[in-house]
Amino acid sequence: MLEIIISAITMFIIKSISSLGYFGILVMMAIESACVPLPSEIIMPFAGFLVATGKFNLWGVTLFGALGCVIGSILAYTIGIYGGRVFIEKYGKYLFISHRDLQIADDFFNKYGSKAIFLSRLMPVIRTFISLPAGIAKMNFAKFVIYTFLGSLPWCFALAYLGKKLGDHWDILEIYFHKLDIIIILAILILIIWQILLNEIGRDSEISSEG
Repeated sequence: MLEIIISAITMFIIKSISSLGYFGILVMMAIESACVPLPSEIIMPFAGFLVATGKFNLWGVTLFGALGCVIGSILAYTIGIYGGRVFIEKYGKYLFISHRDLQIADDFFNKYGSKAIFLSRLMPVIRTFISLPAGIAKMNFAKFVIYTFLGSLPWCFALAYLGKKLGDHWDILEIYFHKLDIIIILAILILIIWQILLNEIGRDSEISSEG
């Protein structure tokens, strides 16, 4: 089932870029950066393969890929500002997110926002969802856009360059990045479990002190 879904997504990406050209790259990367898990590990290497065939220019696909990241990220950022905080404050407890967690996010982005946004653009999975908490934390918009673009450039260039070098075997990259995705997801799950345990310990301590 999973293989069928991945195959369908891959064909969707290939057809979109093949028919829409540079604009297709921009649209695909914008979708990925708007918190929709459309893998850039397929988008940019395929664009790089088309560079090898002479259809695209390497710097052109890099630029349009990075611009797509910015557009999609702005959308997710805007959702975070106008709806994300209200949603998290209302339903965050079901996701083990407290008001204190929101305050920590505010402080984090106010102090380290630029670095966090830049570095996250170089990390699979995390790069897809980082814009939403940035919007919730109301990170400075100009800095958000600048560092999103600067962080996306090397990511887009590296994937496109590898796709160009691999030629017809560009899809090999998706296998390796998918394995990395799994590692990151497992790390996130471990952190969630750890947070749950800490909350339980804190709750038990409060009950003991009240007793």
